[in-house]
Amino acid sequence: MLNSNVYDFVIIGGGIIGTATAMALQKESDYKILIIETEGKLAAHQTGNNSGVIHSGLFYKPGSIKAKNCIEGRELLFNFCEKHNINCERCGKVVVATTDDELKPLQYLYERGIANGLEGIKKLKKEEINEYEPHVVGLKGLFIPQTGIVDFACVTNTYAQIIKLAGGEIETNCKFLSLSDSLDELLINSTKGEIRTKFLINCSGLYSDRIAKLCGVEPGLQIIPFRGEYYKLIKEKEHLVNNLVYPVPDPMFPFLGVHFSRMINGGVEAGPNAVLAFKREGYSHKDFSITDVAKMFLYTGFLKMVMKYYKIGLGEFHRSLSKQAFVKALKKLIPEIEHTDLVIGGAGVRAQALDPSGNLIDDFRIIEAARMIHVLNAPSPAATASISIGNKIALMAKRNYKD
Repeated sequence: MLNSNVYDFVIIGGGIIGTATAMALQKESDYKILIIETEGKLAAHQTGNNSGVIHSGLFYKPGSIKAKNCIEGRELLFNFCEKHNINCERCGKVVVATTDDELKPLQYLYERGIANGLEGIKKLKKEEINEYEPHVVGLKGLFIPQTGIVDFACVTNTYAQIIKLAGGEIETNCKFLSLSDSLDELLINSTKGEIRTKFLINCSGLYSDRIAKLCGVEPGLQIIPFRGEYYKLIKEKEHLVNNLVYPVPDPMFPFLGVHFSRMINGGVEAGPNAVLAFKREGYSHKDFSITDVAKMFLYTGFLKMVMKYYKIGLGEFHRSLSKQAFVKALKKLIPEIEHTDLVIGGAGVRAQALDPSGNLIDDFRIIEAARMIHVLNAPSPAATASISIGNKIALMAKRNYKD
């Protein structure tokens, strides 16, 4: 049963950012905190359906919110996992240039890594790549030792245990419906009844923009869902990948290209692509929502985005519909990969924020309103940076709560 008392903070969304924020709020405080989650479990969407990579900070613009929080959050996460006996590994990754056109962007990545303080980053000559990944072929590469792997759903559930031990509450199968003001309180209408709170924090991922609007806040963006589809290497071919192997990403597109990732719980994933989904929980080609599609196509920013990226988008759709095309992309990194070496794996949906000009928002976007904070864009490396981002949201919330 929901507590009939007034909560100090209600957090919408039981993913890794929502739970990290609640955990941070409870440090050295006796706040009454509630997390509400629409699904029947925590980490049901972006958090529980990603590749499990603890990112180094290599790919992010120096000085950006993403870069700062990734670098800080990465070490906080490694320390947290060690303290709470969560299985993780700092295994490192290799980024490989396979064409002459990728050599200059690879050098640019190296310079970014140095600017972001990645000690030990190493340039690899053609023959040195195989010291780390014997089956990978490329012209040049980088080895980044800070990268790791973990199960982020496990991390989220550990955050939840800490929250509950400190007196916090978590209510699953509880969907936010609307919000109204009542003197010094906010009244949340949910599928489990009315909830009273002094402050609200929106960490709802795929629905962050819509919940902001329901709270009377104009987000200035719209969430566009992109599905990332994975294949898995068959057991007999897992030896082809030691750890993590990435291509040089397209600097104009905020996705990292199909890559190989060893998973902390076993197995090797290949992917993901980045294909437009036609439902916010569009985990397969069959998932379709008339409401979601209509809102997407009626948004001016969406049409502008299509004009900018239609060639890239068609390529992603082609890989989504053709296993042969997917394998071709993977063979650039590991030529030994064959069609029969891959079986269908899982899929995740990324909540990509898009502005009215058709720009894919690449950094975190958090806005404050009266008695509210809305986390409108929390792209990768949000999971890696979760403790750092949670601490910063908590500080913002505490400051505004006092005010």
